[in-house]
Amino acid sequence: MTALVEPAGVADRPAAGRGIAPASRPASGRLAWLRERGMGATVLVAAISAAFGVALLTATGYLAAVLRSDPYFGDSETLAIVIGILSVLLTGVAVYVGAMVTANTFATIVAGRTRSIALMRLIGASARAQRAEVAGQGLIVGALGAFAGLMLGTAACIAVVPVLDRLVGVDSSYVVAEPVLLLPAIAVALTTWAAAWAGSRRVLAVTPLQALGGSVEATREQVARRRGRSVAAFTLLGLGAALLALGVVTGFVTPLGVVVSFAGGLLSFTGLTLAAPAVMPPLLRLSARAFGRSVPARLAAENALRYPERSSRMAIGVVMGVALVTMFAVAAESVKTLVAVSAGGEVDPAFAGMMDSFAAVMMALVGVSAVIAGVGLVNLLTIGVVQRRRELGLLRALGLSAGQVRRMVLLEAAHVTVTALAFGLLLGIAYGWVGAQSVLGSVRIPPAWEAPTFIAPAVPLLPVLVVVAATAVLTLVAAVVPTRLATRVAPVAALAE
Repeated sequence: MTALVEPAGVADRPAAGRGIAPASRPASGRLAWLRERGMGATVLVAAISAAFGVALLTATGYLAAVLRSDPYFGDSETLAIVIGILSVLLTGVAVYVGAMVTANTFATIVAGRTRSIALMRLIGASARAQRAEVAGQGLIVGALGAFAGLMLGTAACIAVVPVLDRLVGVDSSYVVAEPVLLLPAIAVALTTWAAAWAGSRRVLAVTPLQALGGSVEATREQVARRRGRSVAAFTLLGLGAALLALGVVTGFVTPLGVVVSFAGGLLSFTGLTLAAPAVMPPLLRLSARAFGRSVPARLAAENALRYPERSSRMAIGVVMGVALVTMFAVAAESVKTLVAVSAGGEVDPAFAGMMDSFAAVMMALVGVSAVIAGVGLVNLLTIGVVQRRRELGLLRALGLSAGQVRRMVLLEAAHVTVTALAFGLLLGIAYGWVGAQSVLGSVRIPPAWEAPTFIAPAVPLLPVLVVVAATAVLTLVAAVVPTRLATRVAPVAALAE
């Protein structure tokens, strides 16, 4: 008798939506979600993050092996301490970047799937089962990407090390394939799972009827009412800034001051990430003034401000990429200045060349974070366009041409990247200077042996110009897919949804 009263169309719906355990679905049905928009980008982000960690660990290990073989630097206990600290800190950077970018990407994917999740809850699926399923998907996606990144990153490093030996003119005998390389892959897989679990919490708190209209991105008014998050964010920012200052002061006594500074950097950037929905809208409003008052420009500015969480997630990845690249460039330049001041004259040309080579390698490695940010930006812009199909259809029906819609989406990307570029450059300069000052402020360099030393930030022009040019290219590349999707929206079809 139940078949006679079952609502029409329910028999054709997914089993999970009717409260049946996911394990009862066919294998193809259980993995069909991997073909959803955004999942491929999440796998790619996880893979790049894992490969990024592998490359950083290999680079610092190789550098330590090369320096140990040098007769001048090999017996330096201070140098051994600095390299050991650097290895630990760069591992932390790799894990942190992977965690932040993956969490933001998956949170946006979950927000984009709000309607389908709400529909399944409406027809009988429990919130607990849906949340467990989303978390399981995050773990699968993270594991797939992390394994791919581990394999590709290790293979690439094995191929590059002999080439570096020939270029440097040493026989480092460095072994790449070490168990420690599993750490970034495991961290990426676990953080992707944690991001899926955390992202699903907010989505499943929304009632099905509220979510039937589409995305549940918080508006400016809703973000402004989150007092607890704002207090936590600015507390972390204040504590992080205090630790950064303490690290600089401690650096006048011991190179271990960089450990304190590193903790301050993590706390301050975490606080900035939490505060981004409140901090980014005013900055986006300032950058919007540079793009004129045309209809596409005004619509783009309003779209970037209307949903600050989505805009801040897009911006924070770019901020992170720009800040990391700038940080290493400024740190290397500041180290050369510190060494020159402590030595009482010009820096040794051989040492300067070694630092330039090291900075180039590190900037190339952390430049991968810009690629991760680019993938995240494309993914978030694309999901934003898909979520706004009705809005885009209405704009077309009101008379906007396809060209105007294309310019609107491009300007949205430009607002985010320009704001993130300026913010990331400031953060990178500050973090790079603090790192150099805290690690070498107490080190005495012959022949003058002066210590403690204190300098102003040294900002190299060429790397900054490269970062600016790369960000401009990122804006254009990131907007290709979203603008194409936006101009394909048919007004009648979009309004009928």
